[in-house]
Amino acid sequence: MKDQIQMPSVPAPKDHESFFVAATPEIRLRLEAIQALVEQQVPGAERCVSYGMPAFRSGKVFFYFAAFKRHIGVYPPLKEPAALVEELAIYRGPKGNLSFPHSAPLPLELIGRVAEALANQYQRHV
Repeated sequence: MKDQIQMPSVPAPKDHESFFVAATPEIRLRLEAIQALVEQQVPGAERCVSYGMPAFRSGKVFFYFAAFKRHIGVYPPLKEPAALVEELAIYRGPKGNLSFPHSAPLPLELIGRVAEALANQYQRHV
């Protein structure tokens, strides 16, 4: 049997703030803006951490977001309404997840509509 290298385990963030503290001040502001926006657009949404990312749930987790080296990702893919899905085309990756580059202004109004649509999409499946 080969020797296995033991990698130190890094504890998963327990709340949004634990995740945000690792970000640069500029990125942290962007993450906090998204957090505040989701709470405003989806009253009653609860903060949580899922899949190691800040997330929101309303009965079921409906919105995940995370900062990466070059962008902020928003998950899962939005399936409807068709007009909003089409409007998001420039931000969609191959699997439909959204990617907002740090080098561009954050389209908060658009992200707010995505949060509302995802909450509605997942409410029907609770």
